[in-house]
Amino acid sequence: MAVFQMGSHTHAISMTLYRDNRMKVVNELQRAHNFGADSKPVILLQGGDNISHYDTDVDYVFRQESYFTYLFGVTEPGCYGTVEIKTGRATLYVPRLPEEYAVWMGPLLGLEDFKKKYEVDTVHYVDEISKRLSEVEPSVLLLLSGPNSDSGSVAKPAYFKGIESFVADSDILFPVIAECRVIKSPAEIEVLRYVARVSSDAHKAVMKAMKPGMHEYQAEAEFLRHSYAVGGCRHVSYTCICGAGTNSAILHYGHAGSPNDCAIQDGAMCLFDMGANYGGYAADITCSFPANGKFTADQRLVYNAVLAARDAVCGAAREGVSWVDMHLLANRVMLEELRKGQLLQGDVDEMMEAGLNAIFQPHGLGHFLGLDVHDVGGYLPGCPERSSKAGVNRLRTARTLKAGMYLTIEPGCYFIEPLLNKAYADPSLSKFLVKENLDRFRNFGGVRIEDDVLITKTGIENFTLVPRTVDEIEAWMAK
Repeated sequence: MAVFQMGSHTHAISMTLYRDNRMKVVNELQRAHNFGADSKPVILLQGGDNISHYDTDVDYVFRQESYFTYLFGVTEPGCYGTVEIKTGRATLYVPRLPEEYAVWMGPLLGLEDFKKKYEVDTVHYVDEISKRLSEVEPSVLLLLSGPNSDSGSVAKPAYFKGIESFVADSDILFPVIAECRVIKSPAEIEVLRYVARVSSDAHKAVMKAMKPGMHEYQAEAEFLRHSYAVGGCRHVSYTCICGAGTNSAILHYGHAGSPNDCAIQDGAMCLFDMGANYGGYAADITCSFPANGKFTADQRLVYNAVLAARDAVCGAAREGVSWVDMHLLANRVMLEELRKGQLLQGDVDEMMEAGLNAIFQPHGLGHFLGLDVHDVGGYLPGCPERSSKAGVNRLRTARTLKAGMYLTIEPGCYFIEPLLNKAYADPSLSKFLVKENLDRFRNFGGVRIEDDVLITKTGIENFTLVPRTVDEIEAWMAK
């Protein structure tokens, strides 16, 4: 049995995972469309290509396009793949490389080697694709083209020289294959369980190593080291966010302009959002804790408010529940805890109606997770549309939950200067703020707690395994 594996100590991903994905898509296409008895529709996907650093001959480390991974699990660039709808027959097309490739890049794999490696039915060279497809005589080529509701970018339809001689359709495939990716298969769930465990252990290693005076990037480096050296995860799923002090309130900190480069002060609140990637599958976990391992009274107040929000969602989420309702539940619970802590005053329902929830948590509750960190399926045709209401308008999906969906639950509470100033200047919001108490949080930063969870018919299964309560965090960091 062919597998993807980064050593015997890591998870083995069987190529049957991708075969099963192909059959799932084929079956859903057959169910959704009447192709006719004599028609021969064929899925055609184009994999990713190497990308160079601008005009240099140095390439970025290659990562396969996600839909191509979903159907084929191929790790090499420059490939195409077809799946015949009526038979499920899968064909892989690989680049024809020159002999000198072996001198610089290692032994050349033959067509039979690729067939065994990926357990497809046939393999041909890319330069033969027009000829081989002509032999199949497809009635239509189903190409991938559709909008990503997170990025706004459109999936790239396959193209090869000579495709103009075939009938092609760019509408049928996308909504079906994207919806297939929303519900995870048992084999996918095990990969996601593995990468969440590796990421959890890496976060715990960071917490153990943390001490005031370190730089944020040193925490990032420890996460990367553990994920790769122990878990075999060469990639992370997104740029690591390692914010300490006021940086912990910068939602997407860690970018090129703020590259996790600040020294971590004694007593600073750390917010570390990092997720490893294994076989293309993503984890996305956030841990928040004080750099010195001991919570102050204010840190405990804010942290427990976010934890209460997370616990409420973890207790309520299950098949049949609206994700929008889960977001509002988290916001309501957090505001109530801040009210109890005398940072807010008044009626929580009135706070929600005024939009105060979006001042303290401007982002959505979470998102689908899988082959992309913000995985597909959030706003597909036929799904609930994005709300225009403050806070809810940031949700990456508004769907009703189904068993087999895999999402992050990530409530947060942040003291962001522009948003606080906006709230103080707005009478409809400022009436809820206890200014004399809130002012001492001006340089606090923020807290986020993010777990990766599988939706079941009766609840959730949480794949994130890190210390979560104040007592658990303090005990772990004291070891």
